[in-house]
Amino acid sequence: MNQEIKNTSNLFNSIKKVSGWTSISRVFGLLRDIATTGLLGASYLHDIFVVILKIPNLFRRFFAEGAFNQAFIPVYSEYFNKNNDLSSKEFLNSLFGTLLSFLFVFVVIVLIFSPAVVFIFAPGFYSDPQKQILSVEILRIMFPYLALISLVAFASAIQNTHSKFSIPAATPIIFNLCLIITAYIIAPSHQVPVYPLAWSVLVAGILQLVIQIAPLAAIDRIPIPRLNFYHPGVRKVLMVMLPAIFAGGIMQINILVDTIFASLLETGSPTWLYISDRLIQLPMGIFAIAIGTVLLPLLSKIDFKNNKIQFIDNVRKSQRLVLLIGLPSCIGIYFCSEAIIAAIFYRGEFTYIDVIKTSLSLKVLALGLPFFMLMKILIPSFFSRKLTRAPVIVAAISLILNILLNYVFAFIYGYGHIGIAIGSAIAALISVLILEFILIKDGVVKLVNPLNRFNLTLLLSCLVLSVYLIWFNQYFSFQEMNALNRILILSAEVVSAILLYFICIKVFLGNKLRQLIS
Repeated sequence: MNQEIKNTSNLFNSIKKVSGWTSISRVFGLLRDIATTGLLGASYLHDIFVVILKIPNLFRRFFAEGAFNQAFIPVYSEYFNKNNDLSSKEFLNSLFGTLLSFLFVFVVIVLIFSPAVVFIFAPGFYSDPQKQILSVEILRIMFPYLALISLVAFASAIQNTHSKFSIPAATPIIFNLCLIITAYIIAPSHQVPVYPLAWSVLVAGILQLVIQIAPLAAIDRIPIPRLNFYHPGVRKVLMVMLPAIFAGGIMQINILVDTIFASLLETGSPTWLYISDRLIQLPMGIFAIAIGTVLLPLLSKIDFKNNKIQFIDNVRKSQRLVLLIGLPSCIGIYFCSEAIIAAIFYRGEFTYIDVIKTSLSLKVLALGLPFFMLMKILIPSFFSRKLTRAPVIVAAISLILNILLNYVFAFIYGYGHIGIAIGSAIAALISVLILEFILIKDGVVKLVNPLNRFNLTLLLSCLVLSVYLIWFNQYFSFQEMNALNRILILSAEVVSAILLYFICIKVFLGNKLRQLIS
């Protein structure tokens, strides 16, 4: 029992560290988006910036935080837990050399064939020669960021395996600060302000990499690149990574699909979807990604020790934590979508028409938020056990569904960017249902009474929260308020809603919340 309490405490403490730093990073991320949308509005310049930035970020999820981490951490955990310092360092050096050589070749290829890459990822931009030329130039400036941030992710994964979560979680703050400074100080005086924004992305990547040196030195894990493609650990990572590229990056692939479709719609569509996705990423990053970041190395260690009971227990805790935060976040964002966007982005070149357009796609994505969050918990449950087949199959199903649904809702039914959001939400829902079914079959997820105390408490608390937000919003028109009043009213609404929700949780559960989670 004491060991169980200790394990639960360690899990919570690690999640709190990651969540705390991620929260700060996401706040700076919002400030960054406020700065860039205020500078460019929902113009073709902002469309180009957000779409082209998604290209290195997509591959970053594959070669770095997503697929790479899913493959690397379980393998490195084996070397690390065997307490063989020499072999673990040899593995890191060989993998570092392999990663460096691949990134160099890949970046050079993309820079050479940038026009083709832009055509693949943003075909809608080719209808306008000005958009086409500018997109290619911006891609060539920003794409080397992929190599830098992939190395940052490699350094972060090493630290996470050693239970060092703070620096990796805080690192994105640098990226956001670079773009904020550029958007407010440098870009406004530039004839084409998107150029300095692009260069600031590259500078941010360099700075993020530099700050990883000290924490790696502290754990004596600064890798020295060695070309050894035949190292057994490297080969094992590559074997797991190939399916993980598809399975672990499922959400990013779907976001990319959304971007391609959005580029074919009216000007502003990529920006409206981008902002909606950014706001959804706030609770995702603070809670779901934080839990998933801690969960993968933890489950890998537990699987190495072959402790199935502890494995099941941690998956259950994580899902309950996600639902405890994900469901009220879904409700809050849905009912406050217009207020949130008006308070944060309604300034400069971003008009109230843009507020309305963005709020509609945000409402839809909010309904899919619990499923987006659960994906971050369920995928590590497979990759920590080096099981790749099921996530790959589910990823393929999700991708096909997303493409079909995007086309149907965006073009056939004519819902435009809202239809793209609908497709993404439905695809996430179906993916989660399939993954949960597989985990139940594997005995990793245990079926429980759906009307248990925890579930009923969540249901009643969310119902009370919904009624309160509907009542609150009927008294305010955010379009008619000045910027300060919008922020003050929204802050009052958010704080009061959070307090009400947790008061309900306290009333219905008393002191049993931690017990039911742990």
